[in-house]
Amino acid sequence: MNMERVLQTLKTLNEFGVSEDGISRLAYSCEEEKAKYYLIEQCTALGMKTRIDPAGNVISRLEGEDDSLPAVAIGSHLDTVYNGGKYDGTLGVVCGLEVIRAFMEEGIKTRHSIELIAFACEESARFNVSTIGSKAMIGDIKKDIFRIKDREGITLKEALKRQNLDEKELEKANRIQSELKSFFELHIEQGMKLIENKKNIGLVTGIAAPLRMGLKITGKSSHSGTTGMKERQDALLAASELSLLIEAAALKESEYETVGTVGTMEVYPGAINVIPGLVKLKVDIRSSNISSRNRVVQALQKGISQMKDNRGVSVQIEWMMEESPVLMDKELLKNNVLICERLGLDYMFLSSGAGHDSMNMSKRWPTSLIFVPSVQGLSHHPDEFTELNDIEKGLSLLMEMTKEQAIVLMKGEKQHGNKSS
Repeated sequence: MNMERVLQTLKTLNEFGVSEDGISRLAYSCEEEKAKYYLIEQCTALGMKTRIDPAGNVISRLEGEDDSLPAVAIGSHLDTVYNGGKYDGTLGVVCGLEVIRAFMEEGIKTRHSIELIAFACEESARFNVSTIGSKAMIGDIKKDIFRIKDREGITLKEALKRQNLDEKELEKANRIQSELKSFFELHIEQGMKLIENKKNIGLVTGIAAPLRMGLKITGKSSHSGTTGMKERQDALLAASELSLLIEAAALKESEYETVGTVGTMEVYPGAINVIPGLVKLKVDIRSSNISSRNRVVQALQKGISQMKDNRGVSVQIEWMMEESPVLMDKELLKNNVLICERLGLDYMFLSSGAGHDSMNMSKRWPTSLIFVPSVQGLSHHPDEFTELNDIEKGLSLLMEMTKEQAIVLMKGEKQHGNKSS
């Protein structure tokens, strides 16, 4: 492993979309596209076969001894949230690339091919829909998502078109089970459990999945000075009440680590002297326990049904997207324990409250998700950081996982790849 090269690759990728406020490399943006093409250049220089599939996923392949066998895939994503950090997703792609670089430098030949995948649109920041690339890879794209707009009013359909992608072609990104043997993802934890327990490696047992909805609360705008308190139909106060209701319902489910979040609130008409007549909320409720998550949703629905009587407002659910929690592959998990013990890595089992592309890949292929610590648990933040020592330990685990799954045949002369583009 060449850790200096890992840091330099990470630094170069994070120049795309960087500003004083953090990194904004949004899904299907020109900044993300530039990062993808930088990755393609690096893989092409190694002699890898590289393509962009109809969903915008970058797939680079190092051929194994028997290309008829299913490939071992490593990957994560390059897109970020608004004003995000340097490590979320990107670190997993860079570490996957380093595994391949190290194999080639050491002349390691494997029976199975190895693929590096940079998934498109993992983050929901731009379109309120997450993991589009990996969903497309398993044929799980809902057709109604293409009408969803970002903050600028650009639909997902339009964003795809700007990158020479066609929403009608996304189904062609679907891959059959026999194409891949297994999938690995290295990711920062985005929480404090590893640091609190003084562990370097998190072996993820399962991933909680979000239920998301958009709420439209309609009251009545009127003059703030002439409308008495009892006559008001204040949409903002109704929205606030529902927000607190979500918090209270999620707190009751703490034993299941269920969480509820109101992520955005748009208030209209937005004047200091006008009672708000319309508010739009975006709500995220997630848990690894479906029953627990459903209880929070039911509490919210009960609150919504009472709003007309309590505050004289109507509440409409404009859209809802629901995903299911998933478990990681038990056999790979057992094998990772053996590798950690052999390498002397301090590990622990934990679940992921955040969604990942592994969540979708696990529905079709044996999948393993490993975490490395996030300093102060920071993620989706410009100060996101992971210590080099922790990256190195996570990378060493990822390399051994790949060796065992891809089946090392020989270690020969160094391979330098094709330097032409």
